[in-house]
Amino acid sequence: MTSKTLVRAFLLGFALLAGAPAPAAANDAFDALLRKLQPNRLPDGFASANGRLESEQVEIATKIPGRIAEVLVKEGDQVDQGQVLARMDVSELQAQLQGAQAVERRSEQAQALAEAVIVQRESERKLAEQEMERVEALHAKGFATTELLDQRRSVLLVSEAALNAAKASRNDAIAAIDAAKADSARIQSLLDDMELKAPRRGRIEYKLAQAGEVLGAGSRVLTLIDLTDVYMTVFVPSSVAARLAYNDDARLILDAIPQYVVPAKVSFIASEAQFTPKTVETREEREKLMFRVKLTLPPDLLRKYESAVKTGVRGVGFMRTDSAKSWPDFLAVKLPQ
Repeated sequence: MTSKTLVRAFLLGFALLAGAPAPAAANDAFDALLRKLQPNRLPDGFASANGRLESEQVEIATKIPGRIAEVLVKEGDQVDQGQVLARMDVSELQAQLQGAQAVERRSEQAQALAEAVIVQRESERKLAEQEMERVEALHAKGFATTELLDQRRSVLLVSEAALNAAKASRNDAIAAIDAAKADSARIQSLLDDMELKAPRRGRIEYKLAQAGEVLGAGSRVLTLIDLTDVYMTVFVPSSVAARLAYNDDARLILDAIPQYVVPAKVSFIASEAQFTPKTVETREEREKLMFRVKLTLPPDLLRKYESAVKTGVRGVGFMRTDSAKSWPDFLAVKLPQ
């Protein structure tokens, strides 16, 4: 016998003793008692479930091994996107950057020298071509020997080879400059990563390392709570989850501030049941299937009240299983002024 049946039986006996019409009096008394004990009873088309506020967490970690030079924030601080949160020791990387920049300058000088040599070799080749042409003309008229003509041809070939070598030296210098620039850019990128910045606006939840500690690659320094993505996680039976609609309105009442009703949206409905057997054979077991649902707070509301937003706060989430139904008065949105 259920508790509801027991209550009805008790009220029925009370009505019989009082001489009232038994069934009608008992039912009326029972309904009146329920209304008194549950003044905000949910009407049909609505469901509720307990949950707690959560948010996405971002782990601020090192990219490469190194020593922490300073941590600029403390737990509870609110930070903006792009704000520097911690700095790593960069003395070794700065030395590497200076070395790469020195190689770049040396390569630029080598390029300048190669350009000057090219001008010289081009002049030598032009002179060799002119002398070759004169000797060829004299040789055609019989005023120059074949030996002299061969000499001028050899000088021309040597000048062309010297010019090609000078051009190759210039190309080597240009390639060395590009390599030095790429190395400098790589080191500069590492230097930039040695400043740990907030990827989004949020609040520092945990400070996991102190200045002076030596950390490996990927070691966590800070944990950031994303204040732009706060939600309540609730678990509902399959009969409720099947009738929820994505992006439908929801309501939250938090235990710490029960006088307020916070608006939310149904942003996620799990496709698989949680903490249930893999195979369910009976209808009774199917009713025990619980699905995870996320009720997300609007970003503009979070920005307005972000100083008061705290994760871990428990409360009750209210959802509509019939999106055509209007919210009851006691679940009308009510926020602090």
